[in-house]
Amino acid sequence: CVCVCDCVIPVPVCLRDKCRQDPACDYYFSIDSDVALVNPNTLGILIEENKPVIAPMLSRHGKLWSNFWGALSPEGFYARSEDYIDIVQGKRVGVWNVPYLTQVYLMKGSVLRGPLAQVNLYAQDGLDPDMVFCRTVRDQGVFMFVSNRDEFGRLVSTSNYNTSRLHPDMWQIFDNPVDWKEKYLHENYSKIFEEEGHVVEQPCPDVYWFPAFSDRMCDELVEEMENFGQWSGGKHTDERLSGGYENVPTVDIHMNQIGFEKEWLKFLREYINPVTEKLYPGYFPKGNAVMNFVVRYRPDEQPSLRPHHDSSTFTINIALNSKGTDFQGGGCRFLRYDCSVEAPRKGWSFMHPGRLTHYHEGLPTTQGTRYIMVSFVDP
Repeated sequence: CVCVCDCVIPVPVCLRDKCRQDPACDYYFSIDSDVALVNPNTLGILIEENKPVIAPMLSRHGKLWSNFWGALSPEGFYARSEDYIDIVQGKRVGVWNVPYLTQVYLMKGSVLRGPLAQVNLYAQDGLDPDMVFCRTVRDQGVFMFVSNRDEFGRLVSTSNYNTSRLHPDMWQIFDNPVDWKEKYLHENYSKIFEEEGHVVEQPCPDVYWFPAFSDRMCDELVEEMENFGQWSGGKHTDERLSGGYENVPTVDIHMNQIGFEKEWLKFLREYINPVTEKLYPGYFPKGNAVMNFVVRYRPDEQPSLRPHHDSSTFTINIALNSKGTDFQGGGCRFLRYDCSVEAPRKGWSFMHPGRLTHYHEGLPTTQGTRYIMVSFVDP
């Protein structure tokens, strides 16, 4: 039975009361917004356990913070049980009777209509609603359980989630790295490191081409830049730079202008450094970069870029939209090798040496708008 709530009171209370009143309601499932369930069979697995109240065991990635307590202090607050860490880390696997659950759980409708029919499950002045709920359930002799027999998902950290941003998930590479990776890294990124993957291409000498960003990352990064809107004029004078002068100017916005600098450097060190070590054996990148920016090319604004060297040990250049759909023309030509890449793939990155050998130019964009993300690494 699925209950639809149209109540004025809080939704959990509304749905719980609907389930209490409806004999056809077999289960009441409660889930908070900071829960990420990735197992599509979660409900079925929990129902099969046939427990009065049961939760999937979830924790924050790389931390011991979970959705259950293993024990209580004499005052009824948190106390760590001797097996808590083993359960959270999956060293002990099973279904465990626990005194406290939070954030997500499944309760039988018959329990709501039976032992818990006449009690207030949440409200008590001065106490956390989850603590009130669990104490009330315990006081009525109803046992609560948590299962770590399966991988269900994880808890999401929301303490630094800034809803004032257009796409706040982009900034979660530190607090929620697994979720960030699933949303924003290209689905074939891991194949770069497979011996038989053949995903990395070399269109020009010492120029490598590999998948980096998901379509979502490309789209949201462009939208963040356009929402910020303060594109440089493509002039040599540039107050954003320490010397105030740009030798080869582009129409661009720097990552630090949108407050994304430290997140970008985390991406470089976490995901670009390992690629660099694989493709350029013997070089161990630091992942430092001062110049990190999105460039916009338009026929009536700045269609191309004159030949130049980059002020970097190596450069990455990630295409943020699609040729043939969003723009025509464009690409990059390496003059020393008379080699051009004229059909960049959305989400794919070039990686090439910056100084001395790879003198290159941006080919003219003839129609539409082309966006690229550029980073001068280890200047």
